[in-house]
Formats: sequence, structure tokens, C-alpha cells
Amino acid sequence: MAILSIVIPIHNEEPSILPLYDRLTAVLEQLQRPYEILFVDDASNDRSFELLANLVETDGHLKVIRLRRNFGQTAALSAGFHEAKGDIIIAMDGDLQHCPEDIPALLEKVDEGYDIASGWRQHRVDNAIMRKIPSRIANWLMAKASGVELRDFGTTFKAYRAEVLKDVNLYGELHRFIPALASFYGARVVEVPIRNVPRAAGDSHYGIGRTFRVMFDILTIKFLLKYFTRPMHFFGSLGLAGTVSGGGIMAYLIVIKLMGYEIVIEHGPLMIAGCLLLLSGLMMFTTGLLGEMMMRTYFESQDRRIYAVREILTRKQRGVAGGTK
Repeated sequence: MAILSIVIPIHNEEPSILPLYDRLTAVLEQLQRPYEILFVDDASNDRSFELLANLVETDGHLKVIRLRRNFGQTAALSAGFHEAKGDIIIAMDGDLQHCPEDIPALLEKVDEGYDIASGWRQHRVDNAIMRKIPSRIANWLMAKASGVELRDFGTTFKAYRAEVLKDVNLYGELHRFIPALASFYGARVVEVPIRNVPRAAGDSHYGIGRTFRVMFDILTIKFLLKYFTRPMHFFGSLGLAGTVSGGGIMAYLIVIKLMGYEIVIEHGPLMIAGCLLLLSGLMMFTTGLLGEMMMRTYFESQDRRIYAVREILTRKQRGVAGGTK
């Protein structure tokens, strides 16, 4: 039977830890599957780590990872994924806004054959202006940029097959975009409605400023998904446009110069624009070539592949060596 790993990043969640542990344990015991719970303390400055350290002494299913400083939620999740031993890994927040009672619904979809079961906060309780509207816009943009039709990229509450996470390297704040990154390797993703309840205690760690960071992440994801293995297609297109435009302008100026016109005085701004376009086009070509060299070095030095195999089927051989002829 598949082993479950529950990964929960924690940062100053002292009031929620014990209620979360009690509810989570009750749900996991009812599933009757082998499991482990990994709390990742992202350098909390309250008594969160002390509570977790005490829980570890009483429950062999628990593992607590304490980071040296506050690295952020993506890094905390990455640390938990690295230490997890389960075949199915479930990530969730530690503030009780994710209900442990929704775990069976996520597992049901993974058991059906999906690689990622992503939570969907169908009825959000957040502030409409500060959270709901910006989130809806960001989710729409992310779906269009990635081609993965999810309505809620932002929630941490997701279930993954462990082999899917091996193909995804996390950095920055890309944890919310794991389904999009995994789709690059052909992961099958499904959305599952989950409950969204107000925080039991404490304050949210997110604000309106997060929305602007998400916009930059969307641009990053768009580039990674479309041009990661062929950066020259992106930079080369820009370089070609700049070189052709700048070259055309400069050729035109040379012609009228030969005809006796004073181009510096009469066409000074146009000449500057032509020079800038020509130089920027050449720079884009150079950037594309450097990108191609870096990608070749990345894949060849680490013996990585630009594909992922789901399974290999072969015809079963009849008989064994030394058997009947």
C-alpha cells in the first residue's frame, strides 16, 4: 500500500499546531494507510518548534525539520519534499485554513490515476478587494500562460505522486506553480474542491504586495514552459526583429546620405533609433546563443533528459532460461 507523506511548512503557527495535529492524526488513522507527517519549521520565533519537538517524542509518525533561518514557504516545502519517504506527498498549510478532512478527496483522485490533485477553494473567505479579485486575475493569467486549466493555483493544499516532484526544482516562490511546472513533463492534473475556512488564530502572511510578485512569477513560468529547452527561439525572434528593423533604418540613412542629404541634422533621432535597434538585436542573438550553450551544459553535465517516461511495456517472455525447448 502506498505510503503517505504530509508536508506542512510552519512559521509562527503556535496556536494552530496542536489542533491541526489532532485533526490530521484522526483523519490519517481512519485511512488505514502507512503515513508520516513532516512539519518544516521555517525559523519561527514563537513556541512553534517547542510544541513540535514535544510531539515528536510521543509519535513515531512525526518528523520535524527546522531551517536555520526564514527561507520562505517554497524553500520549506522543498525541504519537506526532499525528506519525505512516501509514494504520495500531500502539502498543506499549518494555519488550519486547510481542512485535514479533505485529504481523502485528494487521495481519491490520485488513486484514480492522476499525478497531481490540486485543491480548489471554491468558496473563498478572503477579503474581496485585497485577495479574491487579485487572485482571480492571477489564476486566469496563469491558466492562459501555462495551458493548465486550474482555477486556484495559489493554494498549497495538493497531493502529488512522489515521482512527479523529482522532475520539479523549486526556487523563488514557485511552489504555487508546481502543476504548471510538472505539466512540462506530462503530469496529469485534476482540481478537487476543498473547504476554505477563516484562520483560527494569528495573521495572514500574505498581502496585496504578493500579487505583484505573482505577476513576475507568471512571466517566469511562461518562459520556462515554452522556451526552457530552446531559448534561441525566444531571444532569436527578438534579435531578428531588432536587427532587421535597425538594419533597414541604417540602410535607408546610408542611401539618402549618398544622395547628398545631411542625415545627422535632419534624421538624428532616426539614426539613433536605428543604431539602438541594430545593437539590441545583436545582443539578443548573443543572449540566445549563450542560453543554448547553458541548456546544453545543464542537460549533458547532469545527464538529464528533456522528456519523462511514464511507463515502459514489453511483451512477457514465456518460459525461463534452461526451460523446455
